[in-house]
Amino acid sequence: MQPRTDLPDSLVSAPFTLKSAKASGVPPNRLRRADVAHVSRELYRPTAWSFELEAAARALSVASPGAWISHVTAARIRNQLLPPWLADSTELHLSKPHSLPEVRRRGVIGHSVLAFEDEVEFVEGIRVSSRSRTWLDMARRLSESELVCMGDQLIRVPRAQFEDRSQPFDTVEGLRSLIARHPNFQGVVRARAALERMRVGADSAPESLLRLAMEDAGLPEPQLQVPLRENMTSGPTADLGYRHRRLAIQYDGGHHLLEPQIHSDRRRDKAFEAAGWTVVVFGKKDLADGFEHAIRQIKCVLRTNRLDHPHASGFVDAW
Repeated sequence: MQPRTDLPDSLVSAPFTLKSAKASGVPPNRLRRADVAHVSRELYRPTAWSFELEAAARALSVASPGAWISHVTAARIRNQLLPPWLADSTELHLSKPHSLPEVRRRGVIGHSVLAFEDEVEFVEGIRVSSRSRTWLDMARRLSESELVCMGDQLIRVPRAQFEDRSQPFDTVEGLRSLIARHPNFQGVVRARAALERMRVGADSAPESLLRLAMEDAGLPEPQLQVPLRENMTSGPTADLGYRHRRLAIQYDGGHHLLEPQIHSDRRRDKAFEAAGWTVVVFGKKDLADGFEHAIRQIKCVLRTNRLDHPHASGFVDAW
């Protein structure tokens, strides 16, 4: 085979390994030219390449037999929920079992860990930690509330009309079993605490954070995805609420500013109000102040509703 002097298309758009270069007929001395940068052992990239996390993770995975992409990198390439301060992270995390040498690559954060076979998966050619294992790995780094938000997204029931799946990624029982496998894991205490506060029904991080803020303020735990008509599977729902007090609580995020969604939200809220419910709606400003104003408003409404419905049952006025 005649050695190549130009790089094939497969090597000019993303990082690549020495092995893949040789397989494409590119000799080692060609990789010393100015249009190729040496990243780390047997790993290269085109000099003009603009960093893209998934492509970097793919090349790193191929160049690291027995290892897998993990932690925040795994979360990002699988679109798992991360707090804003990590949402755009370009960190590259690579985990290996204790039986292999430690990760020593420039620009890569290495971890030597205990992981079971079902905690690592192949996803589109990348060996990566499972979503649940990634959640556990992040327990060392995230706060309890951030871990609850991330976990709520694992156990939420997907909406079949919008998502290409019908089952949650995991269950509370599944995550409890995962934690039990790793009793000495750094962060396991925080993971256990977060698991106790996770609930099925939160569709977004702000909804989870609002629920946690309500609990921390001494309010009774709200119901999630509360239907207007009890035991009805269709019709309008409230993100959070108290049926016995006829209080519907909505968190309207950025997509609720779109015209079609605005009309839908108005119909939803009017349906609750027509049935005698009080509707309170919160948004980005409330999230920014830690829901302090929201908590005051919810308490005010509950006090008023208590006077209007003095015989409402199923409530503890601990606050």
